[in-house]
Amino acid sequence: MTIQVQSNSPHQAARRSSRISFLTKSLMRRIGENTHVLIAFAAFFLFWEAAVRFFKVAPFILPPPSSIASRLSQDWPMLLLHSLATLQEVVIGFGLSIVVGLGLATLVVSNRTAEKLIMPFVISLKTIPKVALAPILIIWFGYGMMPKIAIAFLISFFPILIAANIGLRSAEKEMIYLARSMGASTLQTFLKIRFPKALPSIFGGLRIGIVQAVIGAIVGEYLASERGLGYLQLVAQSRMDTPLLFSTVIVLSLLGVILFNLIVVAEKMCMPWAKSSHELSV
Repeated sequence: MTIQVQSNSPHQAARRSSRISFLTKSLMRRIGENTHVLIAFAAFFLFWEAAVRFFKVAPFILPPPSSIASRLSQDWPMLLLHSLATLQEVVIGFGLSIVVGLGLATLVVSNRTAEKLIMPFVISLKTIPKVALAPILIIWFGYGMMPKIAIAFLISFFPILIAANIGLRSAEKEMIYLARSMGASTLQTFLKIRFPKALPSIFGGLRIGIVQAVIGAIVGEYLASERGLGYLQLVAQSRMDTPLLFSTVIVLSLLGVILFNLIVVAEKMCMPWAKSSHELSV
């Protein structure tokens, strides 16, 4: 008996090559468009370096950028290790917020009773400072990863729910009536009309949510943690190690920018027609 292995078709290879080419061109175009931003950052750091040295500011108050860069180069394995811990908390918490936020938005849009029961509870939960919930979460889940994931989820979940709720309601009623009159089921109406119409709002909520998830993970690490960038900041503060403190801030900022731009890339891939909504990437 002969077993034939079917290779990828030329069309699949061409599509894959086209996607890679698109992402490469998009990255190069983005770098070219942001050249002025890079120049502005370079000028800011040069001014910072010159001002610190000219006024002889103590390093433990405000270290020069060269000292911070040296610390980043020296301690990058440690910073990378703690960054991965924070990244794991952010990704899991943000992923849960997407699943729960989109699920609840779909439920409240399709069921008026569910909306009356769920939305007041969600809004009341949003008004509670998450720092106040942290001690309860620590009692429930201990000092491991779960409290940080829970806080990241609770902070990032609300904007995703609200954005998805608004987006799913933005579909024209005439289109929905037309689809139903032509025999489309509720699921088909949702997948073909409501969900595509809601994508711009959903991605707007995701952009806000990913930033909030990073904040939530750091807040959780401040309160109870043995690893992560928030924990590393507390260690640097206790030692008055200002260059390390600034290094963690820079790494945390880069982490947030990367995650934000990943959402932008996903938005471009899902909505290539909506060019105007891609202008907020960093």
